[in-house]
Amino acid sequence: MLPTRRQWIAASSALALPACRRSGRKRIGVVPKATSHLFFVTIHSGVDKAAKDFQVDVTWNGPNDETDHGRQIQIVESMLAQHVDGLAISATDERALASVVQKAIATGIPVAVFDSGVNATGYVSFVATDNYGAGCTAARRLAALTNSTGKVAMLMHKPGGTSTVLREQGFEATMKAEFPKVTIAARQYGMADEARSLAAAENILSAHPGLAGIFASSELSSLGAMRAIRGRGLNGKVRLITFDNSKSHLEGLREGTIDLMMVQDAFRIGYEAVSAVARKLAGETPVPRIDLPARVIAKADLENPEVRALLAPPGA
Repeated sequence: MLPTRRQWIAASSALALPACRRSGRKRIGVVPKATSHLFFVTIHSGVDKAAKDFQVDVTWNGPNDETDHGRQIQIVESMLAQHVDGLAISATDERALASVVQKAIATGIPVAVFDSGVNATGYVSFVATDNYGAGCTAARRLAALTNSTGKVAMLMHKPGGTSTVLREQGFEATMKAEFPKVTIAARQYGMADEARSLAAAENILSAHPGLAGIFASSELSSLGAMRAIRGRGLNGKVRLITFDNSKSHLEGLREGTIDLMMVQDAFRIGYEAVSAVARKLAGETPVPRIDLPARVIAKADLENPEVRALLAPPGA
């Protein structure tokens, strides 16, 4: 039987250390919030491309679950014990990961933070989507879909993850400031879990039968919201704006359950994170902050070559 992608990645990570030491090349540890979601699979593709371009070796390892910050701390500690030359991390929790990231920086290891921030100082670069701006855009687009009136809801990701928290803050602030006739009637967390997101969406729809729309701020909350709306036959009645991309997202957009997808350039996030650390190791000064816009995609956009490349980057 051929190995699965996850088995292949695990085996490659286990072999990375001796291979690196034989090559004499710099080695960068890359620690995503989770390894199973398509968003981070695409980030991994960008990481691998940057490693090839900058001739560095990469050890990729992260927890299976975005809520498992204890496991992520263990992974970072292990990489420090292995004396990686650099580190790139997407923190599961901005406070929980602060100490171990600050420890890495204090030892002189260049650190890039990507996707989701951490309460540390001295890292060489921060690479992420402009998440607050994306939340503002989501609010304006959902208001347009609901004629700037009625009740809407937020299906949120989890507390402590900076990227999604910023999206949610941007959405809420923009609705309050610009659309006084739109009320955010419900806010629930899906806790980075599709089943729990589905249950939360079901609760929201049951409590608010006249709901006009939902903003789902992450991949898994999006999938839960989509399943709840589809299951109740509310396609086109409850307007839905989602975040991130998967095969299920695309199916939902094509069938009309999803009105608009907001998609991050995950490949570039991974590429720029490794690029920043590699440049610092080479004696250069990397760009201290890169904010990438999220792209709003409607069904009509799916045949656009630029959109197709974003949704399916090379190597992902």
